[in-house]
Amino acid sequence: MKAAIIYTSVTGNTEVLAESIYLGMRKQQIIPDFIAIDELDYDTLPTYDLIAIGTYTWDNGDLPMEMEDLFIAFEDKDMKHVTTGVFGTGDSFYPYYCGAVDLFRDMLYVHTNLAVTLKVELTPQQDDIIRCEKFCDRLARPLVAV
Repeated sequence: MKAAIIYTSVTGNTEVLAESIYLGMRKQQIIPDFIAIDELDYDTLPTYDLIAIGTYTWDNGDLPMEMEDLFIAFEDKDMKHVTTGVFGTGDSFYPYYCGAVDLFRDMLYVHTNLAVTLKVELTPQQDDIIRCEKFCDRLARPLVAV
């Protein structure tokens, strides 16, 4: 099985969350490629069986500019065979808390086998580590069942 975690982070919060997802996937016996969005080779996307996407939310619930090409790639490529999960960090002070996670969730639901989403308030805390493990369990479940 080929897996990837693709993420972007400005403050470091989403990167910390991505690292926790990475550790959780390893507990599931999955060794994912760990890819910052600016290092992604878009041609490799369809070669993955499982992809976890990590993003922060920009402005008032928008996708960060650097994640727009990834969003479009999932819409344009044949990705129905890929099991996906989306996670992100945000601040509930804003009206669209983790809005970019919601945008990815809705698109991935249509274009992939969306398994799970996860939203974390600001910096991941200890109880979020447990939530990351549950995220990874849900993400891996469709593949284990095959």
